[in-house]
Amino acid sequence: MAQPAQLAEMILEVAILDVKPGRAQQFESAFAEAQSIVVAMPGYLSHRLQKCIEDANRYMLLIEWETLLDHTEGFRNSEAYQRWRDLLHHFYDPFPVVQHYEVVPHCSIQPS
Repeated sequence: MAQPAQLAEMILEVAILDVKPGRAQQFESAFAEAQSIVVAMPGYLSHRLQKCIEDANRYMLLIEWETLLDHTEGFRNSEAYQRWRDLLHHFYDPFPVVQHYEVVPHCSIQPS
């Protein structure tokens, strides 16, 4: 788990995942398998998959990384990413936009 000094340096990857209609259950099963891939990556801190209440085919994936490069170069250029892609990418329509966020220290409160 990250120490308080590290929290401000973490990067949050955010992806809105629109799953093809009728494929949500299969997607969730595939994600349950795929999550072990990302958990094993250097720089990985945590993740959470949330399902949209208003749209049963929409999910939000949040992954915390130690650095941006841990995701953009370490994970995406790894052999493990190819397996992740094979398990999950065929569920998306359209393909998701992935963005990265950093903490705004003076506007954030971390639990103690």
